[in-house]
Amino acid sequence: TDEIMQQEIRPLVAVDIIEQLHRQFAILSGGRGKDGAPIITFPEYAGFSDIPDEDFLNVVTYLTSIPSLEAASIGFIIIIDRRRDKWSAVKASLTRIAGAFPGNLQLVFVLRPSRFIQRTIADIGIKLYRDDFKMKVPIIMLNSVSDLHGYIDKSQLTRELGGTLEYGHSQWIHHRTAIENFAMTVKTTAQMLQTFGTDLAETELPNDVQCTEELLSAHADHHSKLKDELKLAVKQGATLLTCIREPVTRSANSKLSPDELENVATVERLLAQLDETEKAFDQFWTKHHLKLEQCLQLRHFEHDFREVKLALDNLMEAQASFADIGDSVTRVEHFLKEQKQLEEKGQEPLEKAQSLALHGEQLIQNNHYAVDSIRPKCVELRRICDDFTNETKKKYDILGKSLELHKQLDKASQWCEAGIYLLASQAVDKCQSQEGAETALVEIEKFLMTAKEHQLSNPKEFYNQFDMILTPEIKANAQRILQKLEDVQEMFDKRQVSLKKLAAKQTRPVQPVAPHPESSPKRGSPKTTRPAGVGTPWTAAFKCTPVFCPRVGKHYNFPSFFSFSHIINELIETERVYVEELQSIIEGYASEMDNPNLAHLIPSALQNKKEVLFGNLPEIYEFHNRHVLTAAIENCIENPELLARCFLKRKEDLQIYEKYCQNKPRSEALWRQCGDSIFFQECQRKLDHKLSLDAYLLKPVQRITKYQLLLKEMLKCSKNSEGTAELEEALATVLDIIKSVNDSMHQIAITGYEGDVSELGKLLMQGSFNVWTDHKKGHNKVKDLARFKPMQRHLFLYTKMLLFCKKREENTDGHEKTASYSFKNSLKMSTVGITENVKGDNKKFEIWYNGREEVYIIQASSVELKNTWISEIRKVLTGQLEACR
Repeated sequence: TDEIMQQEIRPLVAVDIIEQLHRQFAILSGGRGKDGAPIITFPEYAGFSDIPDEDFLNVVTYLTSIPSLEAASIGFIIIIDRRRDKWSAVKASLTRIAGAFPGNLQLVFVLRPSRFIQRTIADIGIKLYRDDFKMKVPIIMLNSVSDLHGYIDKSQLTRELGGTLEYGHSQWIHHRTAIENFAMTVKTTAQMLQTFGTDLAETELPNDVQCTEELLSAHADHHSKLKDELKLAVKQGATLLTCIREPVTRSANSKLSPDELENVATVERLLAQLDETEKAFDQFWTKHHLKLEQCLQLRHFEHDFREVKLALDNLMEAQASFADIGDSVTRVEHFLKEQKQLEEKGQEPLEKAQSLALHGEQLIQNNHYAVDSIRPKCVELRRICDDFTNETKKKYDILGKSLELHKQLDKASQWCEAGIYLLASQAVDKCQSQEGAETALVEIEKFLMTAKEHQLSNPKEFYNQFDMILTPEIKANAQRILQKLEDVQEMFDKRQVSLKKLAAKQTRPVQPVAPHPESSPKRGSPKTTRPAGVGTPWTAAFKCTPVFCPRVGKHYNFPSFFSFSHIINELIETERVYVEELQSIIEGYASEMDNPNLAHLIPSALQNKKEVLFGNLPEIYEFHNRHVLTAAIENCIENPELLARCFLKRKEDLQIYEKYCQNKPRSEALWRQCGDSIFFQECQRKLDHKLSLDAYLLKPVQRITKYQLLLKEMLKCSKNSEGTAELEEALATVLDIIKSVNDSMHQIAITGYEGDVSELGKLLMQGSFNVWTDHKKGHNKVKDLARFKPMQRHLFLYTKMLLFCKKREENTDGHEKTASYSFKNSLKMSTVGITENVKGDNKKFEIWYNGREEVYIIQASSVELKNTWISEIRKVLTGQLEACR
């Protein structure tokens, strides 16, 4: 019983009783009585009594369920046509209808049998059995259809009953089936939309972009399919409506029966229901789709936020690592450059952050549902951008002050050195006269006025100005320089006192003062040597003014020995630092590349590339550690003249720098590729280095230049003294190495030459020139070269060959432009001739080939450069001639 009660009670539909309906033992023709009562006709049916009760009940129940409630409430009119039948059929029909008719009855019309006997029996029978039929409505016995017309209008009766109502039973069944099928479609569609809406309402929003996109796509596909179902249902209803109205459409005189009008109303009602359902669903879908799209926007925003936030955090971490303010102008400029690079590197993530924050604000303005999640992220992005910008400004301000400080300290130090040099250059013998002393005083006063240009008029105030950025090391260096300023000022004060005494008119003889023994230099200068016992107040003042060298910690008598000692001690100290730096790089980086515990940190591009990255740096370290520092330079402290021999003796060994510099482009390219790896960061952290590895890999290049500068300073201090020639030769050796390194750096950039450059002999010269060509053979003879624009060519002069190349500059990975030289032509030096002067331009010369069949007119940038090249070419040609002889 419970199962039966739980089953859905579904009304009968045409398709369920389609066979019984096709028997046509009862029809709802669509006709109505005068008061609008629906008419059900039981036409003549031979086997009416054989119809099962269930079939009869189903058909009658179905027919009574079709008219509207309003029409059914009036009551049904039943017409039983038994004109060709017997009284028994009439009786059976009345009995069955009375016992099983489910609707409200109004009238029952019986067309009695037409045969006389059966009509008589029917009249008698109806009188005798009227009460047996249990009908509370009148039963009207009719002899003919004309009698029926007295009760019901012909227009409401079918042709079988003498009326004009058009009725086709098969079409009626088709319409009923179609209407009920359409009603089921509407119901099913509404249920699908409701189910889908419920699923959408219960859907949890995903937490990532991919799942959100998949969910949005799936819901959109399902929505599209449902919309297609709706379109099909609407199309089905419209087609059905057209079919029902077809008689009216076909003939303007035709009218639809009340039942057909009710069918039209039913279909229209179902279509309206579909339309309302679709509108409601569309409204819900619009809200849901908007929420899904906003969810996808949120997930994209959150994904982009995580990426940008990570980039900004890395940027802030990199910025925080720039804590050093530098201890020299070079270091500060290096930090400024790094800060600039970091600022440029940060432009892209900063712009992305600003753009993302703007996008988030647009989402908020568009009424996004996740405002509380988006707004804090926008605030965070703008805060980090502002922090980076403000911190960058602070860094620039501090580094700018640090740069200004160190520049002023350098200027102060240079001023002191210049002052010491000025005092040393004032010859003693020239200051003995009043005129010479006055001249020396003017020089000193003029020099002291330059202190204002270097902001040194008030050193204490200058020092206090930068006190806020001074580290202990910088403060100590600043104090040392300020102390040096005071010492030099004191030296000038004493010198001025002595010179003023000499410049004053003397009223008594000059008393000779013997020189102090300690003031005599170990190697006296011819200009300062005097006979014993002869002296002046000037010499006394001079010889009693010792100079303290802070690097060595000793006092040296001024002037001849101080400059040499200063330079040598400068060389020793920097050499010691240089060797220590090389050692730290080899042990802290190169050796660590072989450490198995760090192997997982080494990038794949760096595997087996240690020799490329470091070049012959271990060889340079071994050379300096064993030879230059310990065995040579330190021995020159007491004998400065030995310094030149130190460089000359190791002239060949210093060629290792050329090999290092030739490898430098490959090393730099590898560093650009792998320099950001965790391996180098870990090594730098362990070494506690402020600078990254690439800065230390520049040390050898800087070192060879340092030797050049120190040797030049030595030469300035040793004019016309012993060892000057050797110093000049040592300087020439270092300059030659630098030139060789420079030339080789250009040489390795040659491209397109099919031969082996190493087989061309030594590279003697290289440089850029304007070049014209004159070919005497063929149809391309050029007579007036001045009319044509010259070619820009870079020439490489070897002992065996002269190469003509075209210089090209290219950007590499966003770094500075690098030059390359594309090979164009070559001339064998054994077959060329030279014309040293070209008429009309003293900067031009000619190189010709094969008896002037090919002439190359070369224009240098200066006469000096032209003469240098001609000299080298002449040496090559002369050497070849002597070799032939």
